[in-house]
Amino acid sequence: MNSVNHKPLIEIGRATRFGRDWPGKRCLAKTRRGTPCQKAALKGKARCRLHGGLSTGPRTAEGKVRAAAAHTKHGRRSKAHVEKVRYINAEIRRITYELRRDGFIP
Repeated sequence: MNSVNHKPLIEIGRATRFGRDWPGKRCLAKTRRGTPCQKAALKGKARCRLHGGLSTGPRTAEGKVRAAAAHTKHGRRSKAHVEKVRYINAEIRRITYELRRDGFIP
């Protein structure tokens, strides 16, 4: 480069490269290997464009119902199951407390 105002080609775009030492916000998704995604998160989002940063999610009531139904693979995390587990754990705590109080268990 003969001109004084031109930067060498290696320097052009250095500030916008997303290498290991890039200080900006990263995507919070996990890759298939279990390591964090190294791509930059979209502005105002927590994910990159590959991991749902561009998604706006379902907007209509029908879309929200479809999304909720699609994410149910089993009943272990359903609201009813979580409430049932909470009730069972509360009963176990209550019974344990009574047994300790009455001196049956230390």
